[in-house]
Amino acid sequence: MTLKDIAGELVAGCRENRAKENLPKLYAKDAVSVEAQDMDGSGRETTGVDAIRGKHEWWESNMEVTGGTISDPMLHGDDRFAVIFEMQGKEKATGKSFDMKEVGVYHVADGKIVREEFFYAT
Repeated sequence: MTLKDIAGELVAGCRENRAKENLPKLYAKDAVSVEAQDMDGSGRETTGVDAIRGKHEWWESNMEVTGGTISDPMLHGDDRFAVIFEMQGKEKATGKSFDMKEVGVYHVADGKIVREEFFYAT
C-alpha cells in the first residue's frame, strides 16, 4: 500500500468504526503508539499491534463518544501523515463530559504504520 492508501484507509476505518479491525492490515507487528499523557496507568508508550488493540479496547470500555469529526489525512513527504480528531463524549464511570481535540502523526515504513504519536489540545 502507498502512503496515501494507508492514510485514507486509516481515516475511513476511524470514521466507519472499524479502526480495530484495520490494525493488522495497516500496522507493523512491532508498531509503537505514543500518547501525550498516560491515560490508563500503563505509561505513554505502547509497543505491538496486540497492545495497540488493547488501547482501543480500553478506550471503548471507558469512554462513550457522542460526536466528533475526523479530518482528511494530511500527507508529509513519503513517510508520514497527520490526522486531526475532534470528539465529544463522556467517561462511562463518572458521566463526566469531555471535548477533545488531538492530532495523530503517523510514520510509515515498508507499507505499514510503524509509529503513531498523539498531541492533545488543552
